[in-house]
Amino acid sequence: MSITPEGITIEAGLVKRHLYNSQRIRLTSPILHIGSAVSWLSPFEYVQTSDRVYLPQQNLLAKELLQRGAMSEYIQRIQDQQSLESLLSRVLGEDWQTTKSEGESIFPRHLQSQKWAERITDLRPMIRNGMGQLYIPGSSIKGAIRTAIAYHLLKHGDRYNVPKQQDVSAIEKRLRESMGDLKRKAKFADDQLFMNRLFHDFDLVYQDKTVSAREGPNTDFMRSVSVSDSQSLLPTKVVNTRGQSVYKNLPVAVEVLVSSHFPDGNAKYRASIYTEMVRSVNTEFTLSVDQEMLSWFRHSAGMQIPFQSVEDILNICQEFAQEQWDFEHDYWENIKNKSNKDRNLNFDRIRTIYEPQQCQFSLRVGWASGMAGTTVNMLLPDDLWAEVRDNCGIKAPGFEAPKSRRSVVDKNGDIKLVPGWVKFNSAEPSC
Repeated sequence: MSITPEGITIEAGLVKRHLYNSQRIRLTSPILHIGSAVSWLSPFEYVQTSDRVYLPQQNLLAKELLQRGAMSEYIQRIQDQQSLESLLSRVLGEDWQTTKSEGESIFPRHLQSQKWAERITDLRPMIRNGMGQLYIPGSSIKGAIRTAIAYHLLKHGDRYNVPKQQDVSAIEKRLRESMGDLKRKAKFADDQLFMNRLFHDFDLVYQDKTVSAREGPNTDFMRSVSVSDSQSLLPTKVVNTRGQSVYKNLPVAVEVLVSSHFPDGNAKYRASIYTEMVRSVNTEFTLSVDQEMLSWFRHSAGMQIPFQSVEDILNICQEFAQEQWDFEHDYWENIKNKSNKDRNLNFDRIRTIYEPQQCQFSLRVGWASGMAGTTVNMLLPDDLWAEVRDNCGIKAPGFEAPKSRRSVVDKNGDIKLVPGWVKFNSAEPSC
């Protein structure tokens, strides 16, 4: 089977019309992190200098160090938390970053990042494709879209005839009843409590025949939505409007501050996290709606599907982003800066980000989206939201929910950025 750009399906020698609505989307973001299959890297898995972090091909590096009799010293320096730079310069040469083994680079360029912290520990890597290049998986974008659609359905339940047993008040009741068992099932609680019922409770009508399918992925109307992986996030130097040379898709290893506040509003924080991110993201992906497949779905209680096109989905995402934006604005406005002996908790730059009333972004994706971006908790009462948080994580009675935020510290040690906000624009040429 093949599908032409015009939406014509060619199958077994037959040609039939297939209704597709598809757009190429340009995705931009100030800074972004999508988690990897590995939670963090140990100090044996990366090399840091004063200004860069390198992820070596470990088998090649180990082979060269063994052959040159330097493996024991290498291990000892890591255990003693000493710099590796002088050792590598002595053993591999001054240009050790370009050293090859068996014709391959030990420190490939696509596995290098700028360093924005004095010292990196337990680095959290960003996801890479099979070629080792940074990218944004389509599944991460689609997951965020799915949450936005669930939020939209529940917020406008009357408009879409959402069944009473699936509306916000029913979800609140089930949450309170299941609170004692919530921690054990936290990862899948949303699916069991409401997500599956919102998206899966459909029959399929195909060629005028109704098939009452068992609830599951085959009856999920989001099957009609396809989101491609993004293009690889390759660093590219460009000249901005002020004539300055800047990079798009710049990999950076950053310090992330996890902060909260006391009941009186004074800021507090805990140990930093060190994370690989991409600064000034600029990439593309394809978002498609199979409109013929979408027409097959009939909800058992008559609930309507809230979109028919890519444009509808983008509008739903924008609404959800605005809700999160307003929520974050209020959170940061209520934080009081505080100077500690070892950390200046000044969040003025973060507050500046949220100054505009109109959210300029389309969605929040990936790491640091938090409860507000990955659930429908903003539709629930504050006390229930806090109770859910305390049962699923570390109890913090009297604190706001969610209880913490992650912000990015720049090279000068100032709290400067919040990760995850992305903007969608059409990447297709206008007619």
